[in-house]
Amino acid sequence: MELLSKILSNNKICEFIRWGCVGVVATGIHYGVYYLLKEYLLPDTAFWVNFAYSAGYVISFLCNFFLSAYFTFHEKPSFRKGAGFGGAHLVNYGLHILFLNIFLWCGLSTTVAPLLVFAIVVPLNFLMVRFVFRKF
Repeated sequence: MELLSKILSNNKICEFIRWGCVGVVATGIHYGVYYLLKEYLLPDTAFWVNFAYSAGYVISFLCNFFLSAYFTFHEKPSFRKGAGFGGAHLVNYGLHILFLNIFLWCGLSTTVAPLLVFAIVVPLNFLMVRFVFRKF
């Protein structure tokens, strides 16, 4: 009990746990939108796979921004934070698309490739987003 109390009293650990919860929700939204578009609404070509992935990213981005502000970092969203968050996510989006297309080029399925992208890129995103909310 004492160890749990110490962990919960450490703001950085709690912040990381909240970020993880938001990340799971945002990643679920991203993958869900991508999968629904890819499987049921769009043709199975490289262009449309990238389009579906990007559409999922945009919807996830919007949810992620507000959840990160209010829940993870306990701050009000602002235009300045939104611009910084958008800048960090622009870099993040580039990494997502780059790794997605590398994995697809290597022959991974359109269902599995995004999961590996998430495993690589999501931890990097935490560092960028934390910088935005702590410095802006």
